[in-house]
Amino acid sequence: MKNESISGSQFSPFELLAISMTLLVAACSVPGAVTDPGARLPGPIVGPAHPEKPAFPPIESAKWKQGAFPSIEALREMSSGMGKDQVRSLLSHPHFSEGFADVREWNYIFHFRTGDGPAYVTCQYMVRFNQEMLSTGTYWNSPECEAMAKRSSAKPVVKPLAVLPSAPPVPQKVTLDADGMFRLDGTSAADLLPEGRRKVELLGAEIRRNFRALKSVSVTGHTDHLGSDEHNDALSLARAKTVRDLLVRQGIDPGLIRTAGVGRKQPVTQCAGQQKTPALVGCLRPNRRVEVEVTGDQ
Repeated sequence: MKNESISGSQFSPFELLAISMTLLVAACSVPGAVTDPGARLPGPIVGPAHPEKPAFPPIESAKWKQGAFPSIEALREMSSGMGKDQVRSLLSHPHFSEGFADVREWNYIFHFRTGDGPAYVTCQYMVRFNQEMLSTGTYWNSPECEAMAKRSSAKPVVKPLAVLPSAPPVPQKVTLDADGMFRLDGTSAADLLPEGRRKVELLGAEIRRNFRALKSVSVTGHTDHLGSDEHNDALSLARAKTVRDLLVRQGIDPGLIRTAGVGRKQPVTQCAGQQKTPALVGCLRPNRRVEVEVTGDQ
């Protein structure tokens, strides 16, 4: 009977070597027998417990003791599962000498402005890594620093701009010299002097050109104090209506025009005397006028 064991004499040394190689290849091909050391482990990355305050290195032992004012956007982007190159691109190099092999912690010195001029608060920040050198968590050395970082990282709330009410349009006033517009004691269109008519026509054209939205036109007649109140009131109102009619002919909406005659009640100059002398008449000339006040959007 033949011996079936591998160590039997019927197998030559070369046959024994071939059998051994076959068994070795079969063992290596078993699924799960070898794990790619560069592959990321499935499932969530669970980090160690939050480091206690003594776990943070003393600031005086830092390689870059000045620290830095961190980018708020960079802190907002930090999360678990990042490789060291990704962390470095956001936060730069750690501020402490962490070693060269199997480094599981990176430590930083970060400053935050308090809002009181140049004053700032200094905090320490730690990033921890697992055996795959993927970040497992980030930590602050105090709750105050963590709260300050969260406040700084919070996106500002943009409030809609308040719509302020537009300022009312400022009335534009033009004063027309009645003596240069009408014949003596004249009130009608037939009593208008050529120069007076031309001034009113030019005024109508300017109103149409300068106001894109006309709101109101006020035409007010004035006289001096010579003569009775009844005469002066009627004279001032009649002249205001004549100017109004001429403005309407220039294309101004009659529904927007208001007329008034106030006679001697609103003088712009004071002259002594009651007798109608050339000197007194000349002194009172500014009071004999027609005022046109225009309101609208320019």
